[in-house]
Amino acid sequence: MYKRYIKRGIDILLALAGLIVLSPIFLVLCIAIKLDTPGPIFFRQKRVGIHKTYFQILKFRTMRIDTPKDMPTHMLKDPEQWITKTGKFLRKTSLDELPQIINIFRGDMAVIGPRPALWNQYDLIAERDKYGANDVLPGLTGWAQINGRDELEIPVKARLDGEYVKKMSFLFDLRCFVETIFSVAKHDGVVEGGTGSMKK
Repeated sequence: MYKRYIKRGIDILLALAGLIVLSPIFLVLCIAIKLDTPGPIFFRQKRVGIHKTYFQILKFRTMRIDTPKDMPTHMLKDPEQWITKTGKFLRKTSLDELPQIINIFRGDMAVIGPRPALWNQYDLIAERDKYGANDVLPGLTGWAQINGRDELEIPVKARLDGEYVKKMSFLFDLRCFVETIFSVAKHDGVVEGGTGSMKK
């Protein structure tokens, strides 16, 4: 019952509340991004959704518009050169992820779940297949995120995603949600160019 209906209902309510409450922050960040560098406010990228379908993830743009596309940050030569001044702040605070509230409201994502892989992260996708982690909605945050985030190697990340699938429940989602707040506040696990990084 929780996995099929209640979890989605909670996601819709949280996403709607988030869009309303955070709208002033959205406005300020949109202005800051536009004033910083030329280009769009939002960054769209092809990601892997439930059952390995694809969707366009939304983020606030943190990198220059001439950044190589569809490449994890850690594979770029000198990643720092591509990140904008506003982008550095957004990444450090994880505010670049806020537009994914729209993805959650639309049903592309959940609040809690495995972070959506890039469409060409075949190694991560294959590892997640071993644990059934590709058969749940990807999340804004998840069990792997609060246990290492960018510092995790792919096999470890996939195993933690598998643990989430097995333990998925209201109380476990609540735990992930609360621990994410503390993790973001401490900037835990954010490593630009880290081996497990999917930030872009």
